[in-house]
Amino acid sequence: MKILFRVLLCTLAAFSFGCATQRPATPAIAATTAAPAGKPVPLLLISIDGYRHDYMQRGLSPTLAMLAQGGVQAASMQPAFPSLTFPNHYTIVTGLTPDHHGVVNNTMFDPQLGKFSLSSRNAVGDGRWWAEGTPIWETADQHGLRTATMFWPGSEADIHGHRPDYWKPFDGSVTPEQRVDQVLAWLDLPAAERPTFLTLYFDEVDHAGHVHGPDSPQVNAALRETDTALAQLVEGLKQRGLFDRINLIVLSDHGMASVPEANSVMIDKVIPLDRVHMVSMGILAGFNPKSDSAEARADFAKVERTLEQPHPHMQCWDKTRVPARLAYGRNPRVPQLLCLANVHWRISTSDYAAKRKGRLSVGEHGFDNAEPLMQAIFVAHGPAFRVGAKVPAFPNVDVYPLMTHLLGLPAAANDGDYDAVKDMLKPASR
Repeated sequence: MKILFRVLLCTLAAFSFGCATQRPATPAIAATTAAPAGKPVPLLLISIDGYRHDYMQRGLSPTLAMLAQGGVQAASMQPAFPSLTFPNHYTIVTGLTPDHHGVVNNTMFDPQLGKFSLSSRNAVGDGRWWAEGTPIWETADQHGLRTATMFWPGSEADIHGHRPDYWKPFDGSVTPEQRVDQVLAWLDLPAAERPTFLTLYFDEVDHAGHVHGPDSPQVNAALRETDTALAQLVEGLKQRGLFDRINLIVLSDHGMASVPEANSVMIDKVIPLDRVHMVSMGILAGFNPKSDSAEARADFAKVERTLEQPHPHMQCWDKTRVPARLAYGRNPRVPQLLCLANVHWRISTSDYAAKRKGRLSVGEHGFDNAEPLMQAIFVAHGPAFRVGAKVPAFPNVDVYPLMTHLLGLPAAANDGDYDAVKDMLKPASR
C-alpha cells in the first residue's frame, strides 16, 4: 500500500524535488530507532490547519519561508484518508492511519460510546475515543519528559491514564499571539518543570478557507496573520537564546479545495434517508443500517446497490470494498457504506442546503488524500535538521517516528517509516 502511496505522491505533488525510495507495506510496525544520547533537544510541533502545500508560493509567509531556507522543506506532505482535521492531527502524533487509531472522521458513531463530533466537549474529552492510539505525549510522560499542548486533538482527554503536563481546552477566541505567548511562557518555566515536547496550533487559515474559499483575500489575510505569529515565536525564541537550540516542525493537516455552493449532490434525491442511519455528510458521507433487524438489513442492501452504481460527482463503496490505497474501512467506527464526493463537490441533503442557503462552506477538505489540492506542508528547522534541504513528498505517518527519534523515545507500534525521512537530519542526528 505504501508503494502505491509513494507513486501517487511523486506523480501528484505540484512541485517535486524527486521521488523517495519505495518501501513495502508495513502496517502498524514497531519503529523504535536509536536517538542521540543525553537530554533531548526540545521539540515544538506546530500545525497550521488547512495550509495547502502551494500557499507558500503566494509569498505571504516570509517567516515560514525563512525557516524552510534555514532548514528542511518537503515538496508536500500527504494527509491520511480522510483528509480531515481530527483524523490527521491524531495520525501525526501517533503514526497510525485513522483506520488504526480509531479517530476515523470528525463526526463518528460508536455503538458503545454513541456520537462523536467536534462540538461535543464530552466526546472530545473522553479518552475512550482516542484509546486505539498512543500519542507521543503519553510515551514522553512514561519516560520522564514533560509535555505541553497549546491545542491539539486528543490532548484534552485522559488517554490510558495520561495527559500532557500542560494543556488547554480548545478555545477559538484565543488569538494566535496569545497562543505563542503561552508556548513561550512554558519555555520560561524552571528547568525541572519545563516541557521538552510542545505543540502549537493555528486555525485561522483553515477557517478562512472554509468560509471564503482558498483563493479568497481572507485566506491571504489569514496567511499573513499566522506568519506574524510565527515571527513573534521566532523572536521570542531568539530573545531566550533558544532559536538555535530547539527543533521546530511546522506542518499542516490537509489542504483546501473550492466547492461552489451550487455543487451539491443531494443524497436524499438518490436514496430514502428514512431507510438508513446517516452518520456523516459533507465530503465523506457515511451510512449504517437503521438497526440489526432483518428488515433493516434488507433495506440497507437495496440502498447499497443503488449507491454503489456510478453517480455523477461522487463514488460510493461498502466499507469492505474501499480502495486499498486509502487504507480505510476495517475499523468498526467506519460506517458500513461510504460516499466520497469528487473534488469541488459536496454531499448534502435538500433540507440542510435550504437551511444553510448562502452560508455553505465554499472551501472544503476530506477528499481523496492523493488529490493535489489536499496536500499539506512540512517544514523543519533546528540543530538536528539539515540546512537548505529539499526532500521529496512523504505521508504524514512518517512524522511520528521522526519525532520519537528526536526525543530519544521508543516508538509505539505505528504505520510510519523513520528510514524514509531520516535523510532530512544532519548525519550526527540520525
